[in-house]
Amino acid sequence: MNKYENGLRIREAVIGKAASQLVSESLADIAPILDQKTLLVFHEVEMRGILDMKQREMITITSLLTQGDTSSQLKIHIQGALNVGMRHEEIVETFIHCLPYVGFPRVLNAISVAKAIFGDK
Repeated sequence: MNKYENGLRIREAVIGKAASQLVSESLADIAPILDQKTLLVFHEVEMRGILDMKQREMITITSLLTQGDTSSQLKIHIQGALNVGMRHEEIVETFIHCLPYVGFPRVLNAISVAKAIFGDK
């Protein structure tokens, strides 16, 4: 298995096969190199082995929250966080923890995205 195939395997395990396919399809006609770059990132994560995927998804959703205007990526990675074992309460607490650092609007937006994802389950 090459690094792209391994990255795809990991990405599908984290964000789900359907979401992974949507990522690939959304980039295929305009920037397929970005899809390849994301696969390399997932591959490299496994190779490093220092943080587990639950820790990495917690960092990812926190980073997306702090940037703001990232709801489509936040949807994917909140689902990814659930897929790797984060509980609803851990995701919400992660966002609440960010409140003094990034403020109410971004935290409330992230909570809104999380609520929609949790409601889909």
